[in-house]
Amino acid sequence: MNPETRPQQVTIRVPGSTSNCGAGFDSLGLALTIYNRVTVRREPVADAGGASTGGWHPVPQRESDARAQEMVAAAAQALGNLARVGGFTFTYWIEGEVPPARGLGSSITVIGGVLAGLNILCGEPLAREQLVAVASFLEGHPDNAAAGLLGGFCVARCSPEKNDYVGTVRITLPNTLRFVVTSPSVELLTKESRGVLPATLPYFDAVKSINSAAYVVAILATGDYARLRGAVSDFMHEPYRLPKIRGGREAIAAGVAAGGYTGWLSGSGSSVLCVCEAGAAAAVGAAMVAAFAAVGVPSEARDLAADNVGYVVEG
Repeated sequence: MNPETRPQQVTIRVPGSTSNCGAGFDSLGLALTIYNRVTVRREPVADAGGASTGGWHPVPQRESDARAQEMVAAAAQALGNLARVGGFTFTYWIEGEVPPARGLGSSITVIGGVLAGLNILCGEPLAREQLVAVASFLEGHPDNAAAGLLGGFCVARCSPEKNDYVGTVRITLPNTLRFVVTSPSVELLTKESRGVLPATLPYFDAVKSINSAAYVVAILATGDYARLRGAVSDFMHEPYRLPKIRGGREAIAAGVAAGGYTGWLSGSGSSVLCVCEAGAAAAVGAAMVAAFAAVGVPSEARDLAADNVGYVVEG
């Protein structure tokens, strides 16, 4: 792209996502119809301000917490390193619907939006899959990164040697399959949630989890969704994370009893999710909210579908 014709400002819409999808720890991700928008604008050198990261000068245009600022700076530096482009001053702002620290991929909406936006301002030196690789490196795992940037239900793979991103197999899902996400009024950072995971697993816990993950992927690939009933059985992370979320296990059980096929802990939490057909979504959501309320925890249910597109340029 000719530097003279490159845009000076761009807005990227990035979907939120649920990851792990039961037993698919750090491998399975699903983009959902809930969005954040990240706007980045290239500024003249004379307007430089904010924290300097190499040649990059990211400046928040609106209120932005320290964690978001760190993610923006890291994304800019990583893109510059891979694309071998020089940094510049840019302002940014983030707005949208994805709640932070609720297991809905809010961090990848920021990282992915900044990466995609700066990539356009730099003349698009990186392809979309390369942006997924950068985001996976920054996140430490590819599940949300692949879903947020590519869309759909994503089975993402990293190399066993260096944990480098290798690629993703995407599956599109129909609008009639709903994902009722219920978020309690409790934030839970992924970094903190990973601290409760064990260093080792019993052998047969790993076997049972692999069996469940493979079965769920096969169902979503073939479209035989009724087989999802009882299909999610995780022994890798949910037994250690769900007890930390008061009412979470009960909310999943209530959603299934109200007509859901199955349910899981969304990412590292605190949101939990049930899968159902569109006609059951209202009843499933109400049951999940009631289960949280029964233990004194306020919550909000969202009736979402799969986003099969990934990030889009809005302007």
